[in-house]
Amino acid sequence: MKPDIPLKPDLPPLFLPTTRDEMIARGWDYVDVVFVSGDAYVDHPSFAVGLLSRLLEAEGYRVAVLSQPDWRSCEPWRRFGRPRLCFAVSAGNMDSMVNRYTANRKVRNDDAYSPGGRIGLRPDRATAVYCQRAREAFRGVPIIAGGVEAGLRRIAHYDYWSDKVRRSILLDSKADLLVYGMGERPLVEVLRRLAAGEDIRAVRDVRGTAYRLGAAESPPQDGVRLPSYEEAAADKRAFARMTRIAHLETNPHNARRLVQFHGREAVVVNPPAYPLSEAEMDRVYGLPYQRRPHPCYGDEPIPAFEVVKHSVQIMRGCFGGCTFCSITAHEGRIIQSRSIASVLDEVRSIAASPDFKGVISDIGGPTANMYRMNCSRPEVREKCRRLSCIHPTICKLLNVDHGPLIQLYRAVRQESGVKKAFVASGIRMDLAQRSPEYIDELVRHHVGGHLKVAPEHCDAEVLRLMKKPSVEDFERFAAKFHESSRAAGKEQYLVPYFIAGHPGCDVAAMIRLAQFLKRTGYRPRQVQDFMPTPFDIATCMYYTGIDPIRGQTVYAAKGEKQRRLQRALLQYWKPENYFSVREALLSERREDLIGDGPDCLIPAKPPKEALASREKTLPGKSRTGRNASAKRARPSRPGYRPHRATAGRREKGIGRSGEG
Repeated sequence: MKPDIPLKPDLPPLFLPTTRDEMIARGWDYVDVVFVSGDAYVDHPSFAVGLLSRLLEAEGYRVAVLSQPDWRSCEPWRRFGRPRLCFAVSAGNMDSMVNRYTANRKVRNDDAYSPGGRIGLRPDRATAVYCQRAREAFRGVPIIAGGVEAGLRRIAHYDYWSDKVRRSILLDSKADLLVYGMGERPLVEVLRRLAAGEDIRAVRDVRGTAYRLGAAESPPQDGVRLPSYEEAAADKRAFARMTRIAHLETNPHNARRLVQFHGREAVVVNPPAYPLSEAEMDRVYGLPYQRRPHPCYGDEPIPAFEVVKHSVQIMRGCFGGCTFCSITAHEGRIIQSRSIASVLDEVRSIAASPDFKGVISDIGGPTANMYRMNCSRPEVREKCRRLSCIHPTICKLLNVDHGPLIQLYRAVRQESGVKKAFVASGIRMDLAQRSPEYIDELVRHHVGGHLKVAPEHCDAEVLRLMKKPSVEDFERFAAKFHESSRAAGKEQYLVPYFIAGHPGCDVAAMIRLAQFLKRTGYRPRQVQDFMPTPFDIATCMYYTGIDPIRGQTVYAAKGEKQRRLQRALLQYWKPENYFSVREALLSERREDLIGDGPDCLIPAKPPKEALASREKTLPGKSRTGRNASAKRARPSRPGYRPHRATAGRREKGIGRSGEG
């Protein structure tokens, strides 16, 4: 049953309450659900708390939002009184550790999901901390964890920041239930049953959820047994086997229930939720969003919102299955698309905004050109266990028709007030080449001078481990892109992204990539360092040195020296990288690439800028070149150690993982 919520129909849609006063202003004396989020509250469909809270509101529940609460006490969790149904807890749109730390384990300078980009507004391992505070605030209220952080840590996982295998987040957070993947369908079902009077322990059968079994409870008999936490932590081959099984059980049409023991307790992972239909997608994205941050932030911008406020997500999911990417693991391989009518309704809503200048910043999704692409044989899809529909080759049963997407682009361009509609999401280049018409349409109307693409590497073995197409595929796409640009009378460029330090990539492979960049003239502006994130196949390779799918040994660059050399090779032309590049070349006996020849990466003699850069970093030297012993004597902020609570971090109230 849905509770009756009297709202005045003549009022415009309001933000959901974030304070007790806002709750009382709605005439409520209680709420059904308190959404706790590590992100600022933005009422926009690109933000999970905005989308899910609006959906529950549409289902008839009273929903309040507790955004970026002060986790040092449980008082903020008592703001709305005891929720009738549950706390719904998420670290935010990103894993809190990825959000806070770089691939080099350094604290980031900003937080795109916080007002003004400020850091320090959420704890490390936020899901566990928030769940603990909710339990402390109101004993007995069900706690449902969800989001990227919770979902990808649902079983034992390698944690890069503490450099160890950690238990399922269910054990550390003590959540009653965990919703993984895109949460609309399972969350609505769970709340419907809770509202009907069922106990939280009775709703453990919902697809797309996971739960913890106590020592006295028996696991389901139909579950596939994963290596236990203790086995995965002690034996890297057991960890690889666990990863392989977990990834093979991700197709909602044939996935089986998983069981993993942690000592005497066990974690049970139900099969994934079924994807949303087009009508369900249209409903979710058609809810009455305010499409802006809550007014409490004043003039402080939310950087992540500024990027997407004039963009439209037309689909979700990705069947690419890249081993280093969490999108497929979180959103699923089955593409879920909106109707053209739904997309146009959102475009009109954006065009009506007072600050709209006529430019839609992006029409896309996880991958821009997978709109309405799915298996042409549903009966085969229900049995398929491929981890990628397009690697090592594009499946012959995959519908790769770009026609519906071209039709959508043309419809958006015809909307009143729309001067330009760009495609800023990633393009899957091997798919795009199946439709020269699509590339022409893209180049003529939807590229703003530069198009971002992600070949990632040039080495065949590294690309195989990534599940990415060959570099020749990228070069063919680049040739077609430039040909179409010339035909359209436009000077446009590709901006390719490459990764350093991915499993399988050693210094020799990075030298080959540097040579490729030299030959093609590409100079990446930014270096992407591989970051091992929970659940990913590439993370398993990094930690274990094993490809979990084939069982083969894989090289992984773990030391700071190896990672530094690989980063430098990706930008070999920069003077400040000269000595690192030289060290890398000499280590591989590639003196032939040092000199003044056309194929050389660096000159024989270091440029003045390289010497000056090295001088600045020499021990005992300040930036002015004078002795810096006095400077060294002054206390400095201690270096980052993810597993230690240093004095500097305690001053900011940030303790060890799991501490409030």
